[in-house]
Amino acid sequence: MNNLFQAERIDGKGFAANLVERLAADVRSIKTDTGLTPGLAVVLIGEDVASGVYVGAKHRQTQAAGMNSFVHKLPAETTQVELMALLAKLNSDAVVNGILVQLPLPAHLDANAVINAIDPDKDVDGFHILNAGRLATGQDALVPCTPLGCLMMLKNRLGDLTGLNAVVVGKSNIVGKPMAQLLMGESCTVTVTHSKTRNVAELCRTADILVVAVGRPELVKGDWIKPGAVVIDVGINRIMRDGQSRLVGDVAFSEAGHAAAITPVPGGVGPMTIACLLANTLTAFRRQHPLHTNQTIAG
Repeated sequence: MNNLFQAERIDGKGFAANLVERLAADVRSIKTDTGLTPGLAVVLIGEDVASGVYVGAKHRQTQAAGMNSFVHKLPAETTQVELMALLAKLNSDAVVNGILVQLPLPAHLDANAVINAIDPDKDVDGFHILNAGRLATGQDALVPCTPLGCLMMLKNRLGDLTGLNAVVVGKSNIVGKPMAQLLMGESCTVTVTHSKTRNVAELCRTADILVVAVGRPELVKGDWIKPGAVVIDVGINRIMRDGQSRLVGDVAFSEAGHAAAITPVPGGVGPMTIACLLANTLTAFRRQHPLHTNQTIAG
């Protein structure tokens, strides 16, 4: 990194810790006022190492926030029928307010059918087709956790986003598309680019807000970034550099010193994903118990 690097580093780890603290305080109030405890059920199929690590982290942080955590570990050979039966049971269980099926699934399972079998009001991943439709039409939706966390950090850094030019690099259902919808909901002018877009670099240079989520190490170079832009780097890629394994984002971080602010990798967007999962669980709980609770922090 050169000595002229001036961009503010957006502390996603600290932001997430603060959010979880506030959520935990809300959970304590809910328990005191209602005797109820928000609950999150996570379903893990198979022995994927990375998925197991993620599920373990979700379990620990859910419990740390004072919520009930229900982890269902199923063998890799679990059938579609068996998985659907478990989801039906969780959908009808009043102590379960949020349901998440850890992706990716074994190849023999239909991920879209699984996602759409979850009660949309318990779909804390925000992937159900009804939540995608609600988000697209400006209705109350459970929003995918990563773009929700990105929006929180952007609003914390910039305040009102009205009228800003936003470019989203990547069009996935998990990040790119919902991120664009959220930014449009904040009255930004939004451009979505992808692998078939012509002149991606030129489009990125127009962005006051640049969100990059493509899974390609350091794709976005410094000269793609408008001076004074706020850059949200969603990517996390492991590469070998100088004989060592390193984590890098989708943005060439050391070249982005002329941005106003940028999320580092690691320590930027990543920590916000689980924090926003907890926020979504609390949102789902409150919508399921509207007479007893107030609006969630995540809004």
